[in-house]
Amino acid sequence: MSIHTLRRRSGIVALALLLQTGAAALAASPKPVAAEHGMVVTAQHTASDVGVAILQNGGNAVDAAVAVGYALAVTYPRAGNLGGGGFMTIRMADGRTTFLDFREKAPLGATKDMYLDASGKPVKGASTSGWLAVGVPGTVAGLEYARAHYGTKDRADLIAPALTYARDGFTFDAGDAAAFAGGSAKLAMDPSAGPIFLGDDGKPPASGERLVQPDLATTLATISETGVDGFYRGATAEAIVAASKAGGGVLSQEDLADYRVRELKPVTCDYRGYTVISSPPPSSGGVIICEILNILKAYPLGESGSGSAKTVHWMIEAMRHAYVDRNTELGDPDFVDNPVDRLLSEAHAAEIREEIDPDHAGVSADLKPEGFGESHETTHYSIVDEAGNAVAVTYTLNGSYGAGVMAPGTGVLMNNEMDDFTQKPGVPNLYGLVQGEANAIAPKKSPLSSMSPTIVTKDGKVAMVIGSPGGSRIITITLEAILNVIDHGMTIQEAIDAPRIHHQWLPDTVAMEPFALSPDTVAKLEAMGHTVAVDKDWPVWGEAAGILVGGPSLADQDPKRPQRYFGAEDSRAAAGAARGY
Repeated sequence: MSIHTLRRRSGIVALALLLQTGAAALAASPKPVAAEHGMVVTAQHTASDVGVAILQNGGNAVDAAVAVGYALAVTYPRAGNLGGGGFMTIRMADGRTTFLDFREKAPLGATKDMYLDASGKPVKGASTSGWLAVGVPGTVAGLEYARAHYGTKDRADLIAPALTYARDGFTFDAGDAAAFAGGSAKLAMDPSAGPIFLGDDGKPPASGERLVQPDLATTLATISETGVDGFYRGATAEAIVAASKAGGGVLSQEDLADYRVRELKPVTCDYRGYTVISSPPPSSGGVIICEILNILKAYPLGESGSGSAKTVHWMIEAMRHAYVDRNTELGDPDFVDNPVDRLLSEAHAAEIREEIDPDHAGVSADLKPEGFGESHETTHYSIVDEAGNAVAVTYTLNGSYGAGVMAPGTGVLMNNEMDDFTQKPGVPNLYGLVQGEANAIAPKKSPLSSMSPTIVTKDGKVAMVIGSPGGSRIITITLEAILNVIDHGMTIQEAIDAPRIHHQWLPDTVAMEPFALSPDTVAKLEAMGHTVAVDKDWPVWGEAAGILVGGPSLADQDPKRPQRYFGAEDSRAAAGAARGY
């Protein structure tokens, strides 16, 4: 069988193309990768190869997702991980759907005010760097739960590729080197991580050089032999707890031993004849995507056109209102009564549309509830197998390389996910989200997330798999990919590559990527009262990974087409690839 591949341009080249061509960047999008039997799209090409090999050897989409999860921990350490957590949305070929929550949790020693000083002000860096920023990791438990309940392959078979790449190393290409750019200073500060990832010159491997991770290989071998106990108990757990204690953290052996995966019912909604299946709390992603879609389905987005002032105004206002709900009402379902049914009701959507002025921008401050005072270094991957099973996975360390700490001898970088909690109501987190009491820190609680692994179906069959990193912008990145495919007729590659806009209630600013909107559209929006600007600190965001089933676009669907899977990795990604067979 032939392997259809598309190596992604480096993020630097992609950004340069975007800046040089402006709106014409859409026209420069390559064709989606086509395949007949299965498709794997990840942020790192070697991990994509691992997933396709599992499918070719008889594994299903869940098997491939587990193998990819372990492989990314080796080949994409800025976000792939064993020391973080995430979500998995599954849609089996027989129609069963489920959602696995393996999000990090606050340690038993965590307190509501643990990141505030004596005067009640947040301590800079306390929730983002060092061992105090680390939540109880869930990735290993999540991958093993998925394999045991929905996979078909043995654990050792699925960990073997990652173990090999950790023990023997893998060779960097230009994209891998670009993906490591900017991480050297953080890694160099940790005495265990620095020697693994950086050379004598303090720089990570260059293109053509190999990265070998023997400590991580030992940890993977232990997990392969003994399962979750190889990570949450025994030598690995003891090393993590000891390093946490020495570094001023609060992780305990009890935290690790007591970690459990939650299996939950996905959030679902209908949009123009399609069913959207996505993430429930403790993710806000599925709820807010569906809330926005419920608002927007009353507006003729396709007629007004992508990037028009009308379309963008409707999108901004829907985002503004939905993010108020996200930031004030949602949280861990074990601690908060999430009003999901109300937020996704037609009545709620109608109430919001009544408040949207067709000619004037809303004012975010006017929506502030009484008494009210996330990371782009996440990664997403999408997989569909020959039988039609589909898996969407988003998992994360939160910030790039997480908290920048590693327990000696483990090779495992740890998350800084505690920053996703509300440190103090009304105070922005790392990504500018202003959140409330529903997301306050409490022992064993998971912080609210924006991760949105999503599967879209039509007439009982999988039509699309989509998701992205991007912190608080994950929701709008995923949303816009769906709108671009369904409303604007783009191919899956064009839909992902298209420049993006974002509004998250506070700050009351429309962020946009370079050339996302024409000067004429910006002028019209500003005349309505919107503040529109390119985010100078983060001009280009997200690395979405998507699959469209049946054709490269909805208009180009041919049931007789032998190549029925069409994969796209974001052109913003440095090292990613869509792989099919």
